[in-house]
Amino acid sequence: MTDRSADPGLVIVYDGQCPFCTSYVRMLRLRESFGHVELVDARSDHPAVHRVRERGFDLDEGMALQIGDAYYHGPDVITQLALMSSKNPSLNRMFALMFRSPRRSRVLYPFLRAGRNATLRLLGKKPINAG
Repeated sequence: MTDRSADPGLVIVYDGQCPFCTSYVRMLRLRESFGHVELVDARSDHPAVHRVRERGFDLDEGMALQIGDAYYHGPDVITQLALMSSKNPSLNRMFALMFRSPRRSRVLYPFLRAGRNATLRLLGKKPINAG
């Protein structure tokens, strides 16, 4: 039998200073669909931040997702999250329909990232990698 307490479950590393990122990960209500979910601020010194950086993921370019031993970054994250949250009502259903296609996620993600970056500049926030 597998020890579930050792299983990280679902870990989302996102920019905790970005209002869009924060709202998005909280809105998904993934705990209802998936169970254990850990939300990690990419600006923290959390071990999950170190794990995704070791894999070469630039957290200024997109959030990261760990599901067990699998890691995703950027548009692949929103595709995976959309697939997991598709059973949730209202806005979640719209996001699930919009982003469950990997191709559509890759096309839309640069626009989402540009909006995030512009908002952070307007709020006077530095990029994650600027420390």
